[in-house]
Amino acid sequence: MYNISKREFYSLFKGIKSIFIFAILLLTAYYSAKFSNVLMGVIEFTSEEAKHIHTLGLLTLLFLFGQLFITGLSHDCMNRETHERTMRFLVTRTSRSSILYGKFFGIALFWFVCVAISFLIVSIFAKQFDLFIFSQIMSLLIYQIALTVLLSVLIPKPGITMFLGTIIGLAFPIFGLWVSFTPNAWVSWIKFIAPFYYLERDDFTYLVILIFAGLMLFTAHLIFKRREC
Repeated sequence: MYNISKREFYSLFKGIKSIFIFAILLLTAYYSAKFSNVLMGVIEFTSEEAKHIHTLGLLTLLFLFGQLFITGLSHDCMNRETHERTMRFLVTRTSRSSILYGKFFGIALFWFVCVAISFLIVSIFAKQFDLFIFSQIMSLLIYQIALTVLLSVLIPKPGITMFLGTIIGLAFPIFGLWVSFTPNAWVSWIKFIAPFYYLERDDFTYLVILIFAGLMLFTAHLIFKRREC
């Protein structure tokens, strides 16, 4: 599993798309933190909101486009191996669970590094590292990574996951925020399985998101275990 994770991690950092997204994160973190005081002079924030003003730009970017970034880079993390017929070679060298979880941890480590560096840039201006918000963001990204891995296991063709991943990436934040705040009783119950509901709270209920991510990974593992390579 370690070798699979390392391979996935390094392959992400070598890609042009990955470098481009990494640059967007760093630039957003830098400029949003640098000009946060200007924003406070234009818009009136509560004292609680003002405490997190330096991370506002980065949080907005990841909330709106995090799923799109992840699916754009990793939509074919599993089905690519099957499509290129390298999966048979991998399963002869290691277990299927090692392949699946190795891929997941490699992708998660890539995003951990990207977000950690972005938050370090923000901390230069904020004079503090907000570990709570960082943990919330990582829980959301882990959920989105698990969803991407599940889709890549369910759908055998990379072209379809690329198209579907784009649709989900664009619709995910819109639908998630809508069900979190809609008064419609017929659909409002969906907010309890959507990550945004747990992120709006200032407590540790965001850990529920990790449980959902674990369930998706477990489902992906069961499907992958029974699938022909």
